[in-house]
Parts: sequence; structure tokens; C-alpha cells
Amino acid sequence: MGGSSYQTAVARMYALGHELAQWPAHKFNLAHMRVLLEALDHPEQRFAAVLVAGTNGKGSTSATLASILRASGLRTGLYTSPHMVRINERIRINGNPIPDGDFAWRHDLVERAAGPLVAAGALPWHPSFFEMLTAIAFQHFADEKVDLAVLEVGMGGRLDATNVVEPRISIITDISLDHQKFLGDTVAEIATEKAGIIRPGGVVVTLPQQPQANDVIGRKIIALEACAADAVRYVPPVSPGSPNWSVPSTHRDASTEPATQKVGATAPLSRYPLEVMGKQILVESPLVGRHQLRNTALAIAAAVELKRQGFPVTPEAVEQGIRQTHWPGRFQVLPSRLQAPEFVLDVAHNPAGAWALRSTLSQYYEDRPLTFIFGAMRDKAIAEMAEILFPLAERVIATRADNPRSATVEEIRQAAKRTATSIESVEKVGAALERATHLVSPPGVVVVTGSIYVVGEAIRRLEGKV
Repeated sequence: MGGSSYQTAVARMYALGHELAQWPAHKFNLAHMRVLLEALDHPEQRFAAVLVAGTNGKGSTSATLASILRASGLRTGLYTSPHMVRINERIRINGNPIPDGDFAWRHDLVERAAGPLVAAGALPWHPSFFEMLTAIAFQHFADEKVDLAVLEVGMGGRLDATNVVEPRISIITDISLDHQKFLGDTVAEIATEKAGIIRPGGVVVTLPQQPQANDVIGRKIIALEACAADAVRYVPPVSPGSPNWSVPSTHRDASTEPATQKVGATAPLSRYPLEVMGKQILVESPLVGRHQLRNTALAIAAAVELKRQGFPVTPEAVEQGIRQTHWPGRFQVLPSRLQAPEFVLDVAHNPAGAWALRSTLSQYYEDRPLTFIFGAMRDKAIAEMAEILFPLAERVIATRADNPRSATVEEIRQAAKRTATSIESVEKVGAALERATHLVSPPGVVVVTGSIYVVGEAIRRLEGKV
């Protein structure tokens, strides 16, 4: 398939609207997703899968686990959302995004299956953007015969399109308030949606978090007679103001504390000794921040459980896979060049993510002046994120991504009016980067954060991809 066919497929996908756009009118119904997959001869049943749900950390956990599985010699699928630069990023095999041609013809395959179902009334409406993309991912993984696919839940869990698979493991990362319009107004309600990926008699990998979430998940595990994997334990919370951050501790050498290298663009590693499968390894993750230790621990626990289920995972593969994890936009550091400042890019898109970013900035950049470039989606808790982050900065440049759901710069300014930080408005991300480069010189640091779409646009420009 040529480039025009790919462009047509992508255009048709975006014509369906973004994931959230169709949710209020079209409440998700997994029966509809199963009808579509049946017409495709059930690709979701032709590969083993792990499901990862949560509010924060599910992408990092998924990427780390997939890297461990690749290092184990397994042909590994990875399905994540949203994308940062290109839609193909969401669907990967052994780290490689789905090729344009494969995306185009698999889109056409799913489209040809969906059209007659809608015409016959078997589907009440055309599948949504996310349902289409999930079907394309399943078809790609099945056709390419992956050994195991790590599937990040798009939102919630119970009614998410990914939840039609029968997972080998259900992983639940940190849960906090986010997407309340769709998932509920309390942590307990949101946890109920996330816990919907747990299966009767299945295996659950999770970690201690807020009491309301712990209660919901615990009751669900008991009710379904599921098994909570216990390969890695955790110490109590460590970050003031963020009650659900902690680090792995089981089998740790009690005489050793975590060591951290200087943050840099090529190797911002946190080091942590851990015993896995009876062997001492050194956890060296390129994902910076103490909160990432929790995500890494979840990936390790899942890998140990998969080993118990017969997958060829070794301690050496765990160590190598963690070290080789690639997950951009998560405290990603781009070094200063000539007179340009150093850039830090982090997708802190909700209050819990903002607390994590604040903690990491305080750890690594405590004595350096900070300028924030900030943009967010309109449905996010902008005021709360601003109150958490903006006091760290000398100045804030409010901007917006090229996305219809983006908050305007004026909406950001109004939401942040309780902070005393100076806020400047620059409509476009590219112009905001230019403005920051003009204003800030070393040792100043520019932190680009908020929406993944803002960070994605910044990465494209800073890495010369536009």
C-alpha cells in the first residue's frame, strides 16, 4: 500500500473523532466490540495478552514490561494510547511501530467488516476511533503471530475496548481522580471501573495505594476468587502531598539505598538493587523519578508471574529489559545546545502526575531556575495542576496543542489565577518553544508539560521532526 492509502486511512480514523468525543452519546458496550471481532474471526483470541489499567503509570509499566519480554526473546506486542507524534506509535511489535502500509490495509479490513454490520443492524453505529484502532491492533498482533501482547487500557477498564481479551495477568497501576465525567467522582468509583479488568480466578498484579482504591480492588479479588501476585512488596508512601507514591522493597539489600546518577539526556538512570527469581540484579531504569520505581516494580512482578506461567523470562532479561526501556515524554531530558537551555519534557496530565513531576524536579533541579511551557486538555483539573506546579517556576508560558479538546491559553490563565506566578500566553507550541529559548539561558531549564499532545509537538520540533 502506498502513502496515499495510509493517509486516507488515518484521515478516516480522525473523522470518527477523538476517543472522548463519542463517549457521552455512545456509551461503551463490549458486546458491540465482540460483534466486530467475531466478523474478523476473533483476532484477540490468537495471542496471549496482559491488560494494564490505572490512572497514572500504566504506559510506563506497559513499556517496561514489553521491554523485559523482548529481552526474553519473545515476539512482543505493545498497544498504548494516546500517541505522541504519529498514530502508528500506539501499535508496536518488538518496539517497532506498525508500518504505514500494514496500518492502511488492516484499517480497510476492519472497515469492510464494520460497514455491513452497521447496515444490517448488528451494530447500532459505526465503531468509535478507539474501537477501530483496538481492532486494528488485535488484527496486527494476530497476523504477525506475537507471543504476547501488553495492552494498555484506554480509559477505565470495565467497558474499555481492550477488555474483550482474556488476560494472563491483570495489572492495576496507581489510581487517582481523572476523567471524572466518564468514570465517576470518587476514587472508589474510578477504582471500580479499573478493577473491571480482573477475571474470575485470574492473576492480579497491583500495589498499595489510596485506601478507597485498595478496598475496591481487594473486594473484587475476593469476590472473583482471583489471585494477587506478590512477587514484589512496597514500603509506605514517600512523597508529601502525593499519598500513593512508594517504592519496591522486598528482597532489597537492607544495607543499600537507591543510588541515582546525574540526570542527563542519554542516561538518566535510577539504580536499585533487587533480588528477582533468586538472583541479585541491578535495576537501572531510564525512566526518572521515584514514582517510576513503582511502575518498574509492577513490571517486574508481572514478569515473574509470566515466568511462573511458563514464559521464558530470566533475571538477566529483567535487568536488560528495564535498562533498555524507551518511553519518551516521561521526564525526558534534552541537553542544552549552544545558547539554548536544557529542556525537560513530561506528560503530567493530571494532579497525581503533577505531584510526581514536582517531586522529581525538586530532586534533580532544586537550585536551577525553571520556566514552564504548559498546555492541557479542557476536561483536565487545570487549576489543581497549576497550584501544584506553577509555584516552582519563575515564569509560565501558557500554550495549546493543535487539538480541538485543548484548553485555550485564556482558560489556563483563568484557572491558574490563584497562583502568583507570572503567566505569558503564546498560542502555538512551536512559538512557545521559541519564546522560551529567547528568554532562558543556561543554567535555566524549560519544562514542557501538561497534555501529551503539547509534549508530542515539542518533541517533534526539538528533535527536528517538523
